[in-house]
Amino acid sequence: MAKISIIIPCYYNEQNIPLTIPALLENELNFSQGTEFEYVMVDDGSKDNTLMELLKFKDAYSEKFKIIKLAGNVGPHNAVLAGMKYATGDCNVILAADLQNPVELIPKMFDYWSKGIKFVIANRQDREESGIQKLLANTYHFLIKKFALHNIPDGGFDFVLFDKQLKDEVVAMDEKNTNTLYLMSWLNYDFVSIPFVRKKREIGKSRWTLKKKLKLFIDSFVAFSFFPIRMISVIGLLLGLTAFCYGGFIIFSKFFGNIPVTGWTTMMVVILFVSAFQMIALGVIGEYVWRALDASRKRPNYVVDRIW
Repeated sequence: MAKISIIIPCYYNEQNIPLTIPALLENELNFSQGTEFEYVMVDDGSKDNTLMELLKFKDAYSEKFKIIKLAGNVGPHNAVLAGMKYATGDCNVILAADLQNPVELIPKMFDYWSKGIKFVIANRQDREESGIQKLLANTYHFLIKKFALHNIPDGGFDFVLFDKQLKDEVVAMDEKNTNTLYLMSWLNYDFVSIPFVRKKREIGKSRWTLKKKLKLFIDSFVAFSFFPIRMISVIGLLLGLTAFCYGGFIIFSKFFGNIPVTGWTTMMVVILFVSAFQMIALGVIGEYVWRALDASRKRPNYVVDRIW
């Protein structure tokens, strides 16, 4: 007999909850007999009726549901981390509340876990979304795979099943400003990847704004890659070599050549170019330093207001 915890971060999902939870309850019939279910629903500071909708199902299925209300909005990855801390299953699933990820894949993922695979990924082979959304998502995952985490599947993922051992390791890390799901890939456990097509969101409006996507992109790079810092070092070295060669050319022309050396325009172009690079470099270094400071403060990633 095994227990599976399904962790669902919820943010302005009052319209989705009445459809998502019945779909999950119906999906239980596709599991082997004796499987226990725990639904860990995390209200990530929603200001609509998300919590009320969750409590309705808590009242109806008290033994299966655990409702965690966070004091404020901390983002989906920290909400997932909160759910992981309070989940008690032998294996765990991270699932979005809007049914864009097919719940019917969970039994297949569970079967792989039952055979000893501790990490099962449902990766997005394609998505029923607009061209610009596809472009942004594909660019993000391509860059992360290229320069940070080489072992993630093409298309990325946010729908996974993982063993309790992985959950405990990620919760113990308690990292800030990171991609919680990609931390599991960083652990380097062997995994099975199941491709699927992500559905278009049919109900409600996504709160996953461009600003939040950009923050996740920066967080992911800083958390898993030293490429930006290494790039600064390489560009700085190339600029230094260029400056040395150009300086030698000016000295040679001054004393031995007949080539006139003009000054103001060239000097201004060089100053502006180098100054721009220095500001960009300071910004990149500042991102790393700020995250080190944030981690040293030991402030919690989330504050739990109440648990039902």
